[in-house]
Amino acid sequence: MQDYNPPSPTIFGKILSGEIETEIIYEDDYCIAFRDITPVAPTHILIIPTKYIATINDATEEDAERLGHLMLAGAAIAKAQGCAEDGYRLVMNCNKDGGQSVYHIHLHLIAGRQMTWPPG
Repeated sequence: MQDYNPPSPTIFGKILSGEIETEIIYEDDYCIAFRDITPVAPTHILIIPTKYIATINDATEEDAERLGHLMLAGAAIAKAQGCAEDGYRLVMNCNKDGGQSVYHIHLHLIAGRQMTWPPG
């Protein structure tokens, strides 16, 4: 949690600090993952970096490895959850019109049903 330094705590910061409890389904030095409280599919997992970055627009070159790690963690979690073979979607929203509601970047792993295109 040493990287977490937002201007004000988000719900994800409270999860990272242990202030809000949730079932962590994956954790390493760079990220944690837990189930979304308002799932849009049978499997809906949020993967958040332990470093605070408000939006993908705020990421820098020094975050490149961490961002790539989120994608690899998503693939590993999909495999562990048994949805890699059938397929899944990894989504990162950015700002209000992009659908971002918590200003701490996070990757949605969505699976367990047929996805449509274009998304909502």
